[in-house]
Amino acid sequence: MKPLFQISLLVVLMVNNPLTAQKMYFPERNETWKAAEKGQFKYDVSQLSKAVDYANANEYSGSRDLRIAILNGFKQEPFHKILGPTKKRGGPAGMIMKNGYVLASWGNTKRVDMTFSVTKSFLSTVAGLAEDEGLIMDTKDKVGDYIWDGTFDGEHNSKITWEHLLQQNSDWSGELWGGKDWADRPPREGGLDDWKFRKLNEPGTVMEYNDVRVNVLAYSLTHVWRKPVPMILKEKVMDPIGATTTWRWFGYDHAWTEVDGIQMKSVTGGGHSGAGLFISTEDMARFGMLFLNNGQWNDQQLISEGWIKKATAPSVPNVNYGYMWWLNQNGPRHWEGVPEHVFYAAGFGGNFIVVDQKTGLLIVTRWLEPSKIGEFVKQVYEAF
Repeated sequence: MKPLFQISLLVVLMVNNPLTAQKMYFPERNETWKAAEKGQFKYDVSQLSKAVDYANANEYSGSRDLRIAILNGFKQEPFHKILGPTKKRGGPAGMIMKNGYVLASWGNTKRVDMTFSVTKSFLSTVAGLAEDEGLIMDTKDKVGDYIWDGTFDGEHNSKITWEHLLQQNSDWSGELWGGKDWADRPPREGGLDDWKFRKLNEPGTVMEYNDVRVNVLAYSLTHVWRKPVPMILKEKVMDPIGATTTWRWFGYDHAWTEVDGIQMKSVTGGGHSGAGLFISTEDMARFGMLFLNNGQWNDQQLISEGWIKKATAPSVPNVNYGYMWWLNQNGPRHWEGVPEHVFYAAGFGGNFIVVDQKTGLLIVTRWLEPSKIGEFVKQVYEAF
């Protein structure tokens, strides 16, 4: 018989971490995902069905030919063009799960589609693995101490840390793969001269969503790892979590760099000029489950809990953004009726991975009109 104090400690641990109190299900590779049994979880089936109907009824309004959708979506950018692979998309699809068990699913969850800026959360994870393994000592280190080829030279760029790149507040200035930092998502006001000759923000003070700077992070990680970034993700994450062999991570057609005498493709952190991560809904769900379970898959710790805590902590200039994960904190991007501890990956065209570590709830949705995501997630929570 266990001593009373041991039993009390176990109860305290279970209360503080509700996911330990309920068995998490981790599917094997190519296994048909298990649905929750009747009565396994308490929720309103009709309300959850209503939320699914809402997702199906509010498909992303852009063209299913994503080359057209991309060119229309970013037509305000000077010099914007397609630089990497694209793929025609499918219709709405998604999964709602609790503790790994499927409560609802819709659409073709095995279809591989572009996922746009959801890629950034995967890229952030590769940075986390580098810190976990000591390749990057600390995200507060200056990147120029690791990448000394001129990318981070100059009075401004030399101040930039890994954290600044991960939080998208570096204001890195320059050009990569033909993309100019100032031409990526420029302000709606002003013109070319205003954008080119603007005053730079001190790193860490202003968040600016910018794919050129995200691609600078991917380039820097390629050189730190001395291997292509998709290879790291495959070995360290996607294979251990049983992802299929169907996902791909592309860079721009001309984005080649040399490491140790070997030509390597430097990938993108999104798809707004093509490229990025192409992946199925079910493989997105596996990745989301890894973060749902604090970096552990079955009994294997793949990503440190410390990294996940850092990655989902709010940045100083934007309370709703961490290390390339969006946070549902009480700020400009808060979803009403949804817990503030929720965090999520988000991409162009309505691609989302929504994680709630406290309740074990995981939501993946594809091709939902982006303006409808807050209402959709709210409707899901109303079922519990």
